[in-house]
Amino acid sequence: MKIICLCGSTRYTEIMAVVAWEIEKLGDIALGWHLLPRWYVTQGDHIAEQEGVAEILDQVHLEKIRMADEVLIINCEGHIGEQTKREIEFAKSLGKPVKYLEPKA
Repeated sequence: MKIICLCGSTRYTEIMAVVAWEIEKLGDIALGWHLLPRWYVTQGDHIAEQEGVAEILDQVHLEKIRMADEVLIINCEGHIGEQTKREIEFAKSLGKPVKYLEPKA
């Protein structure tokens, strides 16, 4: 059983939820952020910033990368944002294999 940390833009949260489901159906563990229901998120995107917890959640996500056996980048449409680039570099600095959902351009 592998632990796989999913990283990528929050614009692909629904895709990440599906990828996590597919990973766990194969018997591995998927770590990533949480897909919050629409009734919970009343003010649009970027709830972590709105609630003032973005820095805490960024640190938690780095710990998930540290715990993982590998990292899977959710790079839909070739998109890799600045935060995801930092997470890739962090994973590589720890010697973690980094894979991509879509072929890297």
